[in-house]
Amino acid sequence: MMPATHADESETLALARAGDEEAFRLLVEPHRPKLHAHCYRMLGSLHDAEDVLQDALLRAWRGLPGFDGRSAFGTWMYRITTNACLDAIAKRPKRVLPVDYGPPASNGSEVGTRPAGVAWLEPYPDDAYAIEDPGPDARYEQRESIELAFVAALQHLAPRQRAVLILREVLGFSAKEVAEVLGSTPASVNSALQRARKAVQERIPARSQQATVRSLGDERVREIVERFTDAFDRGDTGAILSMLAEDATFSMPPYAGWVRGREAVGRSWLIPEGPSPRLRYLPTRANGQPAVAAYALAPDGTRYVPLALDVLTLRDDLIGDVTAFRSPELFEAFGLPPELAA
Repeated sequence: MMPATHADESETLALARAGDEEAFRLLVEPHRPKLHAHCYRMLGSLHDAEDVLQDALLRAWRGLPGFDGRSAFGTWMYRITTNACLDAIAKRPKRVLPVDYGPPASNGSEVGTRPAGVAWLEPYPDDAYAIEDPGPDARYEQRESIELAFVAALQHLAPRQRAVLILREVLGFSAKEVAEVLGSTPASVNSALQRARKAVQERIPARSQQATVRSLGDERVREIVERFTDAFDRGDTGAILSMLAEDATFSMPPYAGWVRGREAVGRSWLIPEGPSPRLRYLPTRANGQPAVAAYALAPDGTRYVPLALDVLTLRDDLIGDVTAFRSPELFEAFGLPPELAA
């Protein structure tokens, strides 16, 4: 398919402004995956990203007659979407991971309760993510900007600081463009960026997952995931522990508790020695990181049903963190089967 020309887009825009919904869909479709990822970075939730993007598209459709074309259509869509995100953030608690919610469990034997009223960060499927073509001011690699630690760090920023950092350093907008998006000034944008950059750097690892994966190579990463799932299939607790970093962490949102340390992880999470027919695993990817989908044997013993999505954070060739999202409803969004045969 030949790429659309500027004349094609202008003609489609004219039709959309005249009320042609199909023309509007054609305009929006190339931008949708990028806008969806933008909403996820802002909100930390796959479901909230979808809801807010729908709201932004409705705002864009209603506001299209007022679009004067002084900026690119994509830039205009980012303005509308960013402000829809800011409106949503004002009505919602920030999303966190258990490691940001409280200290590790003292005895390392359990992961705690499910506290009411806490909004937990959600994982993001790689297949839903679109690699943007960032502007010259972008600082973060595109896949770095979707990593679990980075998105978690973003949630601790004030909402407008969050928007500034994403627009400037992930998408590469100029300070002037960001000021136009937020109804601010370039000086104010640059000041907010400095504060946001410092706060994020204090929370993210010195080495990104993308740098780690590149150093290991795709084949080595696949081997680590295969060894991990095979050890679970065999119930080989010793093999699993040997793959964990000494100070590895384990958490299981929406449970608030978490543990740190290889032995504590073993006490709180791992099964006794010996094979267990009650779990099955499928490799997947989330947030640009390796992940494993866990299925549990259903009570009737006829099938395995979704249990948890374990996102793995690697430190060299060891597993440094396991975030096991007990959110079976997310499996569909990751393209995972709704059940496995027993």
